[in-house]
Amino acid sequence: MGLDPGLRRLALGTLLAAYPGPVPPDWAVDLLADGLAGHTLFGTNIHDPAQVAASTAALRAGRPDVIVAIDEEGGDVTRLAHATGSPYPGNAALGAVDDPDLTRRVYAAIGAELAALGITVDLAPTVDVNTADENPVIGTRSFGADPKRVAVHSAAAVAGLQSTGVAACAKHFPGHGATVADSHHELPTVDVPPAVLRERDLPPFAAVVDAGVRAVMTAHIRVPALTGDGPATFSRAVLHDLLRVEYGFTGTVITDALEMKGAVLAAGGVGAGAVRALAAGADLLCIGARVDAELVESVAAEIVTAIADGRLARERVEEAAGRTAALATTGPADAPPPAVDGLGYAAALRAVRVEGDLVRDTAPLVVQVHATSTIAEGRVPWGLGPHLAAGVEQARAVAGETDPEQLRRLAGDRPVVLVGRHLHRLPGARELVEALAASHQVTVVEMGWPGAWRPAGARAFVATHGASHANGRAAADALGLTA
Repeated sequence: MGLDPGLRRLALGTLLAAYPGPVPPDWAVDLLADGLAGHTLFGTNIHDPAQVAASTAALRAGRPDVIVAIDEEGGDVTRLAHATGSPYPGNAALGAVDDPDLTRRVYAAIGAELAALGITVDLAPTVDVNTADENPVIGTRSFGADPKRVAVHSAAAVAGLQSTGVAACAKHFPGHGATVADSHHELPTVDVPPAVLRERDLPPFAAVVDAGVRAVMTAHIRVPALTGDGPATFSRAVLHDLLRVEYGFTGTVITDALEMKGAVLAAGGVGAGAVRALAAGADLLCIGARVDAELVESVAAEIVTAIADGRLARERVEEAAGRTAALATTGPADAPPPAVDGLGYAAALRAVRVEGDLVRDTAPLVVQVHATSTIAEGRVPWGLGPHLAAGVEQARAVAGETDPEQLRRLAGDRPVVLVGRHLHRLPGARELVEALAASHQVTVVEMGWPGAWRPAGARAFVATHGASHANGRAAADALGLTA
């Protein structure tokens, strides 16, 4: 026996799917006509602006009020500019500048670009307070380590985005900034009492709720005092008691991707996770990036079955679908889009911090140290390469593998500029810096979270607070290496 059509449509109204490639396949559009809430766009869906606009128009042919979402944070997390790097610095850079109006203008520029392409929900800003230097998944996506500063900039970012008619989604509730594990791969634990969360992690969420944020995303993290053994995504104490009741949020609660191991391992599957998230108080369930029609149908069927067997109240699913439908009413703003020429580069340049003495009288050897990317970031180009003047020689190194003597010979009597991301977390990176500094003038350019570590023996330390295209250009300019 097939699913009840009404219940299937109701279940589909709580699901945020995705599809492969630059053209929406027929099933992705057909499911929208059947009631699917919407789709998230990833880098594989993005070729150029005209193609993206055509894709969103095709989705609207399935249903005019479709939710079209994207992770466009600026900085290290970009989908629109995944081939080149974002033209805007990310949150860490904006927090370092500490000009809330600049933050608002940068996010308004991002929002204007999204609105012009037909995208209605930006799964940003990240409002986590990054209190752990070793955090592998937040880092430069955070406005900083101070809750008050993060709160001010989070509210400014929401105001900027939503001034363009694009809904903002603040993430990751109740705070992913103190973790030292990546929830894409495992379930991180933040073992602190609720009082610590209220003082350290939650002020930015209070600020964005006051600013009228349209959506909040859950975190696949375990806070034993609130969530027990499971993640916050499946915790009614977090999503209802804390977010809805204590903080007064009335918008749409969106889950982080249910395909992530932090959720899948805790639930035993995407469908089971969807049921648990709805029961806890989530409204819109982000299935993930690897989605097909079969997966969507299986998740919808799991929700319908849970309603039938009493695991899930129909009223709860109706409430979730209603909040999701309200989010879909986001439309273009009346205000004209802000001027953006040069805004991202100017902001990134203001974020560059230099400690020590830069060597400017001799062209250096620029060495980029290999760094992996997180799933959230994806493989996006980074570094100083595209911005260097002709004649500036470049080399690549792998910390722990590249022989420093090889780089010494290549550099000759020239100084060395060593460029990396999160060097303090990279095995062998400190040793590489110290070995080069023993014989050469070394400037370290940190394009990740700068943290407290400073390289022993280096002549200068340059922090960009991000690795976007704009950050790379700003660093090259600060070093005097551009044309």
